[in-house]
Amino acid sequence: MSLQQPTPTAWEAPLLDWAYTALDSHRDKRPAPAVRVKADGDALAAAYVFCREMTRFHSRTFFAASGFLPPAKRRAVRALYAFCRVTDDLVDREVGESNTEWQLNEIDDRRPALESWRSLSLDSHPPLDEPVALAWADTRAHYHIPVGYAEQLIEGVARDVDQFRYETFDDLAAYAYGVASTVGLMAMHIIGFASDQALPYAVKLGVALQMTNILRDVGEDWQAGRLYLPQEELEAFALTEADIERGQINDRWRGFMDFQITRARQLYEEAAPGIAMLNADGRFAITAAADLYRAILSDIEAHDYDVFNRRAHVGTVGKLARLPRIWHKSRTV
Repeated sequence: MSLQQPTPTAWEAPLLDWAYTALDSHRDKRPAPAVRVKADGDALAAAYVFCREMTRFHSRTFFAASGFLPPAKRRAVRALYAFCRVTDDLVDREVGESNTEWQLNEIDDRRPALESWRSLSLDSHPPLDEPVALAWADTRAHYHIPVGYAEQLIEGVARDVDQFRYETFDDLAAYAYGVASTVGLMAMHIIGFASDQALPYAVKLGVALQMTNILRDVGEDWQAGRLYLPQEELEAFALTEADIERGQINDRWRGFMDFQITRARQLYEEAAPGIAMLNADGRFAITAAADLYRAILSDIEAHDYDVFNRRAHVGTVGKLARLPRIWHKSRTV
């Protein structure tokens, strides 16, 4: 299938350059041999179970959406999720909260911990007692996932160590690429895709998903000392950080959030044609992930844009009610 490629906007151009550079670099190298733990197949099987349970515990939406994939791809994307989760936890978890050996003793230890995790998680043959690294290495090798995307994700997450504000949407989109679009680009290799023309759609969907997370988590992020909302756009709506601190819902905040949600929905719409370029057995899962996340935006609106006192979500009943429409949509893209 051939789709008309849209002209990249200013903020998209560098993101696409990063995406294609990582892909092309991978093609210039010999694929790494698959892990295939012949000496202890039970260790690999247990590693995938560990990743499954980590996914189930931390993200009900991702766990539910990935359940629509065939078994082999399902366990692979959950290994991808676990890799991303551990990477993110190294930066975002507070001291003493993590249960892994990467538990931080001091906040300043985060960058060294990330570097140690980078070395372990990108090792082609990690130790058998490192379940996430083991399952992720097997997944990465089996589906020929460009290691450049994993490196870009680690670099993107590392921004959270010392960058707490973003001046423009362009700046925020670059951050979203690192922590979200890279995930989509890696997942795309697991699912399978028709051609490189699918990359721009995956990049855009990643930005849409991350913007949804940002809008949902304004209150939580503020408590953690972070504000991901573009500074110049807050200023355009006459909002200050003092307004965020107060968690005040007024017409200025409603206007700002309406603007953000409208743009996020537009990103979802623009990304949707790329689903047709995925292998057929993965379209339902990706459509479900996109639509269930997009529904979070409606929940924010339904509660008068209050993202300070509650965390927007879609309950189990709401998810189940949406599945028939999502199924039909995935079959007719």
